[in-house]
Amino acid sequence: MANTGVNLPGGFGGLMRFGEEYPSKFNLKPMHVILFVIFIILFRIFLAIFLH
Repeated sequence: MANTGVNLPGGFGGLMRFGEEYPSKFNLKPMHVILFVIFIILFRIFLAIFLH
């Protein structure tokens, strides 16, 4: 094997194995986050229109 001059750290070379992720108490789907952001934007527009 040729020496390419690239030295990776031991272990997985800095890569994460997704099977070893820690379990989270909050499992949010991307769609829930998008809907929450849209709700905040609409709420902010509502406040700007009706409280001005």
